Amino acid sequence: MFSKIAFPIFKQSINDYHKFDNVDQPVNNPYSKDQIEHLLYAKNWIDTVQWHLEDIIRDPQIDPVAALALKRRIDASNQDRTDMVEYIDSYFLNKYQDVTVKDNAKTNSESPAWAIDRLSILALKIYHMQEEVNRTDASPEHIAKCQEKLNVLLEQKTDLSTAIDELLADIESGDKFMKVYKQMKMYNDEELNPVLYQNKK
Repeated sequence: MFSKIAFPIFKQSINDYHKFDNVDQPVNNPYSKDQIEHLLYAKNWIDTVQWHLEDIIRDPQIDPVAALALKRRIDASNQDRTDMVEYIDSYFLNKYQDVTVKDNAKTNSESPAWAIDRLSILALKIYHMQEEVNRTDASPEHIAKCQEKLNVLLEQKTDLSTAIDELLADIESGDKFMKVYKQMKMYNDEELNPVLYQNKK
């Protein structure tokens, strides 16, 4: 079951990040570059750093110049996140390239890697909601509400993990087939964002 490989790696990445809790801490990926585990760890590290960048930029006292620099860093991180998802989908496309697709096979509303992307974000939500549940300086009401939310997140983890594993099993058996579209993000592209290409004139 692929989710049983992915989720512990996401947790490992999150725990490794929080040893430093610093958005500028370089990634120290423990997996070889020829392993899917390397991509999963790298993917979640991007997500974890971006999670904390999103926290920082919401500081009401943040300097506007610093906020702009952070916004551009978040934009770049979003592009890195998208690129990483596409690398993971390439892994699955290669893995299942020789599968005989059945005549009645169906496609899926999202690719395996975009579902795995949601699992990575869910791992972050679970980690940080657990932190809220564990707080000793919060009210019992706050902790109880966070525990309720944590229970829902854990249920979502079970459901999403099952959905990912079933999707991959369906692709492997030929009951579904992968059809991957590039995201074609336009806002970072100097040829597609009018603000950028008009300023080049």
